[in-house]
Amino acid sequence: MKKVTSFHRFMNRRPSANCRYQPTCYEHAANCYTHAFLIAPALAGTALLHRLSADDWHRLTAWVYGLGLSALFLISTVFHVVTWKRSHMREVEHCFHMCDRVVIYVFIAASYAPWLNLRELGPVACHMRWLVWLMAAGGIFYVFNYHEKYKLLELASYLTMGFLPASVVASMNSTEGLEELACGGLLYCVGVVFFKSDGVIPFAHAIWHVLVALAAGVHYYAIWRYLYRSPPDRNACGS
Repeated sequence: MKKVTSFHRFMNRRPSANCRYQPTCYEHAANCYTHAFLIAPALAGTALLHRLSADDWHRLTAWVYGLGLSALFLISTVFHVVTWKRSHMREVEHCFHMCDRVVIYVFIAASYAPWLNLRELGPVACHMRWLVWLMAAGGIFYVFNYHEKYKLLELASYLTMGFLPASVVASMNSTEGLEELACGGLLYCVGVVFFKSDGVIPFAHAIWHVLVALAAGVHYYAIWRYLYRSPPDRNACGS
């Protein structure tokens, strides 16, 4: 019995339907720090891609991707800090919870931007460059109108947006970087298991954060190595 008590001091029980999980103080700390330490590296990585850019189109793409990556870690950190210290900040907490959800859509679209902007695309696949942002806009519309009402639908929309553009990327003439993209995608998928395991696995959300960071790191490496460090392809859609 003592072991159970000691174990569960790091984790609260699962919430009831339509209620949010309330992390323990240990989990709050882990949720904050696991993304806070990545804000500066994300900004530094953005600056590196800017420095390696061959032209204005590459520089713009670097900043779209880099700011999406940095915003993910920044907004996540602020939201979890506010949630931790939320005694008199209910409205602020709700606002940043929405921002936390919105920035995921932006991040997914931004993560595909280098591949869709800098790789050679066919006439049909070329339209995915804009479609991914339309999907992000649809996700943002959902957050502002139906926040937390249909959680499974929200999860399905994240997964659809994450995998649909991958079909276009996988069909590109150059296959360099696809293994890294697949590896990162697998890490995100494993992370979803922990994302839905609050109250079942201690520090589940923090583990989700770590897996997101690892996946983002693998994808950043692929973008740096194959799209910026090496001579980039000219895009068939034009710039």
